[in-house]
Amino acid sequence: MTRIYWTTTALITAECVGGGLADLLRTPPFYPVMIGLGYPPYLATIMGTAKVIAAVVIVVPALPRLKEWAYAGITINLAGAIASHVAAHQSLSNLIAPGAFLLLALASWATRPASRLLAPGRMPVGVASRRA
Repeated sequence: MTRIYWTTTALITAECVGGGLADLLRTPPFYPVMIGLGYPPYLATIMGTAKVIAAVVIVVPALPRLKEWAYAGITINLAGAIASHVAAHQSLSNLIAPGAFLLLALASWATRPASRLLAPGRMPVGVASRRA
């Protein structure tokens, strides 16, 4: 499990840092896609900042509550990318990258070691039972 966690975490972190910097610098591949989907340019600054922060939070030790928020943000971002491409009636091939990274993010979250989890009494309802 540890190998799966670190492999998926390294990949999703690289995507967040790379994508976040591309958004902040307004460079390909993500910025032109975002604009092509009709989003305002300032959203790149917001998303880029959030992606870089999420990557940092996921890899540093401790901060279990922030990790939950970071994973949630990454999941929402990638699910939103998929939904945006579908809503714009784009080719299904545009769903491959965000779909693959969404699966990697979920795998990273699901295989986290105990040291990176919220304490059982502090987990959201329904989550504590799956960790027992």
